[in-house]
Amino acid sequence: MLKWNLIVDVALCENCHNCALAAKDEHVGNEFPGYSAPHQALGAEVIRIERKVRGSGDLLDAAYLPRMCNHCDDAPCVKAGAGAVSKRDDGIVIIDPVKAKGRRDLVAACPYGAIVWNETLALPQTWIFDAQLLDQGWRAPRCVQVCPTGALQVARLTDEEMRRRAQEEGLEVLRPEWGTRPRVHYRNLYRFTHCFIGAAVTATIDGRSECVESADVVLRQAGRAVAQTSTDAFGEFRFDRLAPGSGDYHIEVAHPIHGGAARQVRLESESLNLGEIALERRS
Repeated sequence: MLKWNLIVDVALCENCHNCALAAKDEHVGNEFPGYSAPHQALGAEVIRIERKVRGSGDLLDAAYLPRMCNHCDDAPCVKAGAGAVSKRDDGIVIIDPVKAKGRRDLVAACPYGAIVWNETLALPQTWIFDAQLLDQGWRAPRCVQVCPTGALQVARLTDEEMRRRAQEEGLEVLRPEWGTRPRVHYRNLYRFTHCFIGAAVTATIDGRSECVESADVVLRQAGRAVAQTSTDAFGEFRFDRLAPGSGDYHIEVAHPIHGGAARQVRLESESLNLGEIALERRS
């Protein structure tokens, strides 16, 4: 059985909000019997963008995360709905616009916060993968079609094909420990879930402090090298995808002409900008 999946590349999302606007344009003021009642023009949106800023000073990383219904295979809203929410054979979750009337409890049933409450209609609503369009032969929901950077992609695959693709491409889902088995997969999710350690490497050259390119940098933990890189044209380096709260690290920087330096750091809950690391020539 072919099932619908959405793939979101966090690294390509530029916060243009086209996906959110497309969802509003499709549903606000429009009724699709059996799929959805009209959405409200104001209030919480069924597709929203979250922002995450890591680092500080001149070493920052801003990323954007599109959030919507995950169309979970083991959806808590389906269990709580008692017939008001259904899971289609193609993987799409639908909140029945008639049976769900007055069921404000369903908003809290979604652990991802993807169900919004339409105050005017007293109805819980969510992003339904544009099922009303797919059933007419559309190849992708509108949010995918309007994304200018290709951050959103649709994949209609069997479960086994999707598992294999996720493994090959390093795709992840939100909060896998909840066991809901989402059908929205993320690429480069580390920009929201993990930390980095970075700095700018300098040396005194002709009496001036200058950036040092191509210095070798090694990251060690408990004496073991866990990553290595080189400084760029601006003398900067960054070790990313580090688990928050992962503890003590030792950084070693070396350059064949300008010398070396070392730093001991502790990574807690946030990314670290170590500022400037000045090299010293070896005697």
